[in-house]
Amino acid sequence: MIDSPTRKILRIPPLSRYVFASEVDRCAPRHKLLIPARLRFSGSTSFAVQVTDLSLAGFACDALLQTHPGTRCWLKLPTLAALEAETVHCNRDSLGCAFQNLLSPAVVDRFIALYPVPETLKNQT
Repeated sequence: MIDSPTRKILRIPPLSRYVFASEVDRCAPRHKLLIPARLRFSGSTSFAVQVTDLSLAGFACDALLQTHPGTRCWLKLPTLAALEAETVHCNRDSLGCAFQNLLSPAVVDRFIALYPVPETLKNQT
């Protein structure tokens, strides 16, 4: 797999592609958006979140709870079945997770088109 002309060729064993997928595709473009969703951690009930960043390999959302990296979770986006993910980082007001299986580029494109960041929020930090 060649990511771009300036990057090295990535050789991933065929039987373990998804084991390394989120690590390989951390360089996948991240898209700012606002998607109303639900997040559930193993052994708990789901709660509402706003997904603020989406890529083929993962997402970031607003979440006011602390979890440890490696914590398993499920993200429920509109019109999709729950997507299994794992916490990668957590800070005071957001959570970043890597999907267990990569999203299809068509799915990401659809969410970018349907849930853009409103103009009033684009320049806020």
